[in-house]
Amino acid sequence: MKKAAALILLVFLAMPAFAQWDDDDIPFDPEWDIFITEVYARGDQTFMIALGLTFPTLFMNQGNRLPNNLNLGGTGTLTYMFFLDSRISVGGTLGLMFNSTIGENMVFMIPLGIRTSYQLLFGRFEFPLHVTLGVNWHRYLDFTYFGYFMQFGTGAFFRFGPDWSFGVDTSWGWHPQWTGSRRTTVHGNFVNLLFAARFHF
Repeated sequence: MKKAAALILLVFLAMPAFAQWDDDDIPFDPEWDIFITEVYARGDQTFMIALGLTFPTLFMNQGNRLPNNLNLGGTGTLTYMFFLDSRISVGGTLGLMFNSTIGENMVFMIPLGIRTSYQLLFGRFEFPLHVTLGVNWHRYLDFTYFGYFMQFGTGAFFRFGPDWSFGVDTSWGWHPQWTGSRRTTVHGNFVNLLFAARFHF
């Protein structure tokens, strides 16, 4: 009985020493540092800059495939997104696309659109799925056209820290040119592959 009482007394006397042990003194192995992706919340924002390639793939008129007179080109985008909740965000995107022709001329397009995105999270990896609707300015030699475009895409990003993520973004875009005549209307399809950096704030 006396031994038990002495043991209990010893435990109570040692408790203040444990209470004064500062957390900074606890041994820490940096190899066990675990990164936990912050959950997005309403009001979170991202700004993305991306550069890459645009592939002219399919051109149609009245169900018939037209010859592809465009070569592989370049593209770049600036995109701002505002999160409505932990998964859904809305924003806008401004891009530039250019392709050379087989006649060694250049086609330029400047798409400006509203984007909606749904994002999947797996640890440090983020996979946004996005839809963009907007207007597109075309220029080829002296010909200009202002029309409509629609784009579907997805991305894969690795979150390096709270502020930055890096990855790739790919999309398929439909860029029609309605001329008022079904015989000359062209439905252009482009696939874009971009390397992107996103800033989170």
